[in-house]
Amino acid sequence: MKIDLLTLFPAMAQGVLGESILGRAQRAGLVEIRVHQLRDYAKDKHHTVDDRPFGGGPGMVMKAEPLVDAIEHLRGEGEDRARVIFLTPEGAKLNQAMVRRLVQDHKRLLLVSGHYEGIDERVRQGWIDEEISVGDYILSNGTLPALTMIDAIVRLIPGVLGNQDSAGSDSFEGEGLLEGPQYTRPEVFRGMKVPEVLLSGHHAEIEAWRREQALVRTRARREDLLGGKKQAEQIVSKEESA
Repeated sequence: MKIDLLTLFPAMAQGVLGESILGRAQRAGLVEIRVHQLRDYAKDKHHTVDDRPFGGGPGMVMKAEPLVDAIEHLRGEGEDRARVIFLTPEGAKLNQAMVRRLVQDHKRLLLVSGHYEGIDERVRQGWIDEEISVGDYILSNGTLPALTMIDAIVRLIPGVLGNQDSAGSDSFEGEGLLEGPQYTRPEVFRGMKVPEVLLSGHHAEIEAWRREQALVRTRARREDLLGGKKQAEQIVSKEESA
């Protein structure tokens, strides 16, 4: 997969992209991530990328000309055309199913990081394929949300994680539940013991316990994820009879 990030703050991205799983994935040739400075596409001597909004109001709006020139230069054409995604609080909220779809359906992505009061609406109408938000809050610009999205995408690319079962057991994967509690050595830490079932070596019982704990945690913290699922009713009755 190839991912291009268009931003006013390339330095914010470079350090993150070179570390941990993201850095290893690039060095292994599993993903190509390129960061582009939007000001390079401004044609005036001051590299202006914003202007006052028509109709008045606070703040500045990112201009159409440099954005469109950058998008048309970077997105490619035909089968090599990238899906252009604008990071904005007004977009659809990012979730694991959306991340999975992007990995499965697209070989190239172009992420556009906004700033100021947003971008000229004509760019959204004519050059943006999809708008995505990472949550109901406001950040100073779209670079951090773009990095969050890149991280979520890259870890699902085949071969990036040494053990793909690891990704499949994460929160929001599989049945869409939160991940249950995890333990490691020592068996007793400050009087707190690891649950006996995890020490039993009985794989079926361990799997059943983990699923039950995932349901309990999801019900306690994110009941909205359960919806009308049968397991929600099962766990409720199990807890009431305990």
